[in-house]
Amino acid sequence: MTVSVTTGTLAVPDGSLYYELRGSGPLVALVGSPMHAAAFAPVADALAESHTVLTTDPRGHFGSVLHDPDSDSTPELRAGDLAALLRHLATGPATVFGSSGGAITTLALLQANPELVHTAVAHEPPLAELLDDREQQRAVQADVIDTFRSGDTLGAVRKFFAFAGMHMPEPIFQQVFGGERTEAEIANDRYFYLHEFQGTAGWQPDLDALRATGTRLILGIGDTSGGLFCDRATRALGAELGIDPVLFPGGHGGFTEDPVKFADRLRELLT
Repeated sequence: MTVSVTTGTLAVPDGSLYYELRGSGPLVALVGSPMHAAAFAPVADALAESHTVLTTDPRGHFGSVLHDPDSDSTPELRAGDLAALLRHLATGPATVFGSSGGAITTLALLQANPELVHTAVAHEPPLAELLDDREQQRAVQADVIDTFRSGDTLGAVRKFFAFAGMHMPEPIFQQVFGGERTEAEIANDRYFYLHEFQGTAGWQPDLDALRATGTRLILGIGDTSGGLFCDRATRALGAELGIDPVLFPGGHGGFTEDPVKFADRLRELLT
């Protein structure tokens, strides 16, 4: 079945935001960082059977253009962008699903504007500052950035994947990252590693604010992520908030591995 997609842009003070809408029914926003709208398209198509689905390019990536391309992206700024989009759509409180850095965006939105969120789902947020080995994690983050600055893009991507607990077979890795890159992909990588990664991975949630929101918060972990960095970080957040994480199919990028199965699991949790 072909799913109809409506695209739009929304002006914000320091740039413009690209977004897509598909389906009908209650609004679900799918949020990534640096994952953009195209990466969420398969799971968005599956969810569109029962929901209106909002996907967007995060600030500084692909269609979401900043006036200053060297300005940093923080979880608070991305949460402000998402709040602006939700207010623009004017559908009332939404379900917001964020994965990885997008989970941190979701938590930042929940802290700042809980009235805009009906249910928040934070899938594998990389909250290094909640871990006992946070000093080691900071060193890993710095090494990833230094590797990228040195010009070793593939090395930086490998180290980032290891940091996030993401596994990609070498032939597929070479196919995706080892070939000729478009200008947009090169710019996307540069923005993430130099202006987004550290501020996201080093973010500290306001635990008191999250406890006080009253909004339903679901913490999600991939069922193949056991013991990996984002599994540990999500469980650490759950321990602080008194929330038992739930399992989603796949790993850190489970929504790309089996979009239909992942959408079914999210729909099950929402109903």
